[in-house]
Amino acid sequence: MIFDAFFFSALVAGIGIALAAGPLGCFVVWRRMAYFGDATAHAAILGVALALAFDSAVSVGVIVSATGMALAVFLLTGRGLAVDTLLGVAAHSALAFGVLALVLTGERGINLEAYLFGDILNVSMQDIGLIWAGAMLIGGLLVWRWSSLLTATVSDDLARAEGIQPARERLILMLAVALLVAMSIEVVGALLVTALLVIPAATARSLARTPEGMAKLSAILAVTATSLGLIAAFALDVPAGPAIVATSATGFAITTLMGAFKRTHLG
Repeated sequence: MIFDAFFFSALVAGIGIALAAGPLGCFVVWRRMAYFGDATAHAAILGVALALAFDSAVSVGVIVSATGMALAVFLLTGRGLAVDTLLGVAAHSALAFGVLALVLTGERGINLEAYLFGDILNVSMQDIGLIWAGAMLIGGLLVWRWSSLLTATVSDDLARAEGIQPARERLILMLAVALLVAMSIEVVGALLVTALLVIPAATARSLARTPEGMAKLSAILAVTATSLGLIAAFALDVPAGPAIVATSATGFAITTLMGAFKRTHLG
């Protein structure tokens, strides 16, 4: 019964994150924002340390730090530094300061691995509620802004011609990624959350024919990888977060190899 309860809770939490990460990850792939996801996820570790230092809820600290990183990158982009350089500095600096801050807080019993690699098997009902609330918020945001986000992704000039502000859409997307990171850090961890954003979307990209089709397929692939990864984690007694990402990566490898074979041998 305990095994069933753990598995069910982990599955519900994982599916909630997967449903949000799949479609959102499409924009991350289209805009080549994977490194931004890393920077935001690493900033979340600093948020954990701040929450412990000020004796507040971890989720609050993570949301503040992840949102702060998103706003900082948004404001600094285009001010002399190349975007990849800026994100590289931000990502590694945030992770380093976050880990140091966690150690310096002096809190005993801190499980650093849980924040780096996730601890989906220990999610509470409150965690599940927050995850699904965040997932519905991200899903609603994508449905509401889909046309504008897609147009701004295709071309800034086209977006302006249609009365859309590309900078605003970029900021909305960054804040959505920050929210996803905040709600998933305790499930798949800071080091793996970007993989859950990127890999299902990258897999769907080679299979779908329309942006909408890619978003739907990415969500399906993310949910499938989460479910199979959890089953593998229980069966093999391995960490669930890495198992989920490894399952997703296996799907990507299979579709890539099949695509290469088709192009080579079937024209």
